[in-house]
Amino acid sequence: MTIIDELKWRGAINQQTDEEGLAQLVSEKAVGLYVGIDPTGDSMHIGHLIPFMILKRFQLAGHRPYIVIGGGTGSIGDPSGKKSERTLQSMEQVHKNEAAITAQMQRLFGQDGQFKIVNNYDWLSTISLLAFLRDYGKLFNVNNMLAKEVVASRLEVGISYTEFTYQILQSIDFLHLYEAEDVQLQVGGADQWGNITAGIDLIHKIKGSDTKVYGLTIPLMLKADGTKFGKTAGGAVWLDAEKTSPYEFYQFWLNQDDRDVVKYLKYFTFLDQDEINDLAQKVSDHPEKREAQRRLAEEVTAFVHGQEAVNEAENISKALFSGDVAELTAREIEQGFKSVPSVTVTAEKRNIVEWLVDFTSIEPSRRQAREDVSNGAIRINGEKVTDTEATVDPSSHFDGQFVIVRRGKKKYFLARVEA
Repeated sequence: MTIIDELKWRGAINQQTDEEGLAQLVSEKAVGLYVGIDPTGDSMHIGHLIPFMILKRFQLAGHRPYIVIGGGTGSIGDPSGKKSERTLQSMEQVHKNEAAITAQMQRLFGQDGQFKIVNNYDWLSTISLLAFLRDYGKLFNVNNMLAKEVVASRLEVGISYTEFTYQILQSIDFLHLYEAEDVQLQVGGADQWGNITAGIDLIHKIKGSDTKVYGLTIPLMLKADGTKFGKTAGGAVWLDAEKTSPYEFYQFWLNQDDRDVVKYLKYFTFLDQDEINDLAQKVSDHPEKREAQRRLAEEVTAFVHGQEAVNEAENISKALFSGDVAELTAREIEQGFKSVPSVTVTAEKRNIVEWLVDFTSIEPSRRQAREDVSNGAIRINGEKVTDTEATVDPSSHFDGQFVIVRRGKKKYFLARVEA
């Protein structure tokens, strides 16, 4: 099975500029290919991850992946998928974002074989206005540019000349990489088809119509309910652990719909066909066990955050399910209890009733606090407390950083201890 055959099986190909030619090329040599990303933020989210999964598969198949950080194009703004003009970022912010995205790419691609990260600012910033107009602008027909979906969709509301020229800049990227690195394939999302084909056209005009360069796009990822993949009630799912904790990241994948999980296993994991087919059968036979979702969560979290993050996420999940939180680390608590109600307390020891009412407001009154404690409804750091004369010692667990309170079966509170 060639890499193209595998991508077809995984449902990861939307369009190809020359299917037969690309299939022949990848069977003959280690192909240079690239995916670009503009540094519009300081982290990728899982929607950004989609084309880079394709790039990673090519890497694992022995090809030569290039990651283009769009320091130049990112300072301009890609009109693709946008209904209005982007707000231009300062170059200082662009450079900060470049560094953050580069670090994430190094984690994703740095373990298996050769890859290279380049920044298109390095070559785009050296082109003078006259050179841009004479050497490149002359080769682009405005009528053809207007017909591209990325531009046509914006004509009614308007598009600036700056964003209009974006496809020229991206075309120059492909030409530069072809000349400097023998890159012959660009991969992108479905909305990048116009930009990719513009680059191929530019190369053919300058290097000759028989030049072997290709484009491949991937399908728009939709959930079974028709909504866009990657969004949650809380917003985007980020690859930055500070924005979306590894536990939250793990839970996102664990909670996927039975109707979607096999598609995501094909797309976001490197499991082989036999194992994915086996998991698909388990979804059909025993969906309540959620084995496919668990495998998906393990694989994607390990890929993005490492195996230690998977172990932590599983520890947190088990502790929350069983109520046995005493063995969690402070780091695991920070992740697992991020969304529960929280208060800040001092490190002083207090009577439990006073502490629950006066210092945390977890209980509305002392009468209710005494009743809940006496009835065994209160657990402190996983241990049931029934003595109303008991003392809460905030320094006794979790490196003196947290106190975990559970009221009833599922209601958790987190007390953060002041340093």
